[in-house]
Order: sequence, then structure tokens, then C-alpha cells
Amino acid sequence: MDLEALYRDLHAHPELSFQEHRTAGIVAEHLSALGLEVHTGIGRTGVAGVLRNGDGPTVLLRADMDALPVREETGLPWASTQTAPGDDGNPVPVMHACGHDIHITCLLGAVERFATSTDDWSGTLVAVFQPAEEHGGGADVMVQDGLYAKVPAPDIVLGQHVTPFPAGMVGAHPGPAMAAVDAFEVTLRGRGGHGSRPETTIDPVVMAASAVMRLQTVVSRETAPQDTAVVTVGTLHAGTKNNIIAPSATLGISVRSFDETVRARVLEGVDRILRAELLASGSPHEPTTEWGERYPVTVNDLEATARVNAAFASEFGEEAVLEPGALSGSEDVGNLATAAGVPLVYWLLGGGDPETVRAAIAAGTVETDIPSNHSPFFAPVAQPTIDVGVRALVAAAREWLG
Repeated sequence: MDLEALYRDLHAHPELSFQEHRTAGIVAEHLSALGLEVHTGIGRTGVAGVLRNGDGPTVLLRADMDALPVREETGLPWASTQTAPGDDGNPVPVMHACGHDIHITCLLGAVERFATSTDDWSGTLVAVFQPAEEHGGGADVMVQDGLYAKVPAPDIVLGQHVTPFPAGMVGAHPGPAMAAVDAFEVTLRGRGGHGSRPETTIDPVVMAASAVMRLQTVVSRETAPQDTAVVTVGTLHAGTKNNIIAPSATLGISVRSFDETVRARVLEGVDRILRAELLASGSPHEPTTEWGERYPVTVNDLEATARVNAAFASEFGEEAVLEPGALSGSEDVGNLATAAGVPLVYWLLGGGDPETVRAAIAAGTVETDIPSNHSPFFAPVAQPTIDVGVRALVAAAREWLG
């Protein structure tokens, strides 16, 4: 299998959450060619392959497939020019701005290695290609659609995520490794009217602007310094014309946390501030909340993580194993492990050009010079990222498969 060509093709043809039909077809075709038992349409567009090879544990390897509504600006020959219907039905640009194309490629490469080396391992390999990690909670949707009635329940769930760290580096953080996320949209309703007569209105734009600023105090003034939380207002939509005071404004909010007590306190603070802004403005309405993704903290099992990191050290050398620390980004891969009641190990895979990243580190310009996940400029280098990603999946899985 030409993995670099596959990666370039996937990168050029990204698909949004639950729209991964072409991608799922490519995955299913490759799995079938490798002799796996293939299940399609799990959780709408998810794919799972099963490779049975005698007695032994069952290991689940997971990759996510969806892309993001981002206009690519990498300038690569295989850059995406795709568009697709967004949430509102209008076309949006689409890009693999989070590296899920790398995840798919590496998992297919790892499956190929297991399928062509059945003499030196024993057990069952389950390869899950998940839809909608970015938007829609695809892991839980697959579980609810009977994933573990279709494939054997695993003894361990393993996976990886590419990052701007130097390519060739790999490593998992034990314990809470990625934050919980609570994403939601809140609509503040006032009373609309003519822009020349604000006294006859209750202006939701003023409410929303005040709320955005006040929400920053939930972390800066209500969260202890030793705790970690993030409150981000990513969208604010109101109005249609500059001389019309709109009847409502909608804020898109994302909350990240690592502790359930902190999580509850932050969400309460956000709700209290939004209600208070309505009251302070004289609005008789309550805020209206529409929930989006709600993923738990991604927790790496301590013992299993130690085994995986030791396998990485053996495979790549101690110097290639990084300690990434806990990340404020979020993932839903933990739902696959929780549903099966088994440990999870989810590690980070370097994808940045090593020389460029090291130069930026030396110059103190990483944040400005190294595009991160979700950036329109994010594009992991194909090699050694793919090779290391394949080897990492194989090395980790062999800790259980022998």
C-alpha cells in the first residue's frame, strides 16, 4: 500500500462530520483487500474491521475520519479545494486541519502490517475508523449504534493524535491527558427595533458584548490558580443590518476542564453570568441553551500507559519518547473505552518538520511560526510522520497481542 499517496488523496478530499462517505469507502475497500471482516455504516458513516488470529486479547485501534470547515492556505500541491454543506446548509470550505488524514493513513498501514505478519502475533485486532470526532460525538454514536454487537469488545483501546511536535517524537501522558469539553450555543433575547430609537428596545448585542467580557472572569476570578479551565466564546451572531437592533444574539461557547468539580463550577458561573446580563438589561426572557459536544476528560490508564511508553522507547529509543503533559484540547476516544469498561492509552504523534520546529523553539517563536491543529496552514510532513505513526500503533498493540 502506498501510504504517502493515500495520505495526499485523503488530504485533498476531506469530508465534514457524518459526511465521510468517500473516506469510509476507501477505508472499507482497503480493509477488505487485506482480508478483514468489515462492517460499514456504524454510527452513520463509521467503519470497523476485524482481524482474528487465534487465541489472545482483543486490541482496538482507533482513527477519526472527519475534517473541519476551514479554508486551506498551505499552498501544497494536494491542498484541499473542497466545499460542503455546513450546519446551516450553506457551502463551507473543508480541510483536514486537524490531521485526521494522517490518523487514517497510519491505522491502515498498521492493519496491513498485522495482516501480513500473522505468524508472530496472536489475538484479535479491531480497527475502528470513527466519524464526527470534531462535531457530533461520533465515538458515542458508534457505540449507541451497536459497535460492540458487531465487533468483539476490546481488552484495551489505543489511538494517537498528530500534533506540531517534531516528526519522529511520540509519547503518552499518564492519567488525565486531555480536557473535558462542554460546547453549547446560548441565545440571549431582548426586544428589537429601529437603530435610531434604542430606548424602545432591549439590545441583545450590548448584552452579548458585556457577557463576553464578563465570562472571562469565570476563569480569572472564580477558578483557583492550581485548577485548570478554559472558557472561550468562539462565535457571536446577531442582526442583519446596521440600523436595526436585533431581537436576539447567539453566543457559541466552549468550556474545557480536567476536574468534575471545576467543570460544574465553571458551567454554573457561565449560566449565572448570562442570566444576570439578561436581568441587568431588563429582559424578561431566560437564556436558551442548545448543547453540542460534551466529551469527558480523556484519561490514560496508568499501568497501560507505562507499558506503551516502554514499547515506544524500545521501538524508537528513549530520546524519541516525549512527555506531552495534559492538553486543554478534547477528544471523544475515551467513550470507546468507557463503553467497553477497559483501559485507554491515547498518545501524541509528532508531525512537524523537525528542523523548522527546533529552530522555532530555539528562537522562541513556536506560537507564531509553527501552525497548530485547526490552523488553515496545518499540514504534517508525510515522513517520517506516517512511518512513525504506523510503527507506534503496531508497537503499542503488540504489547497485548504478543
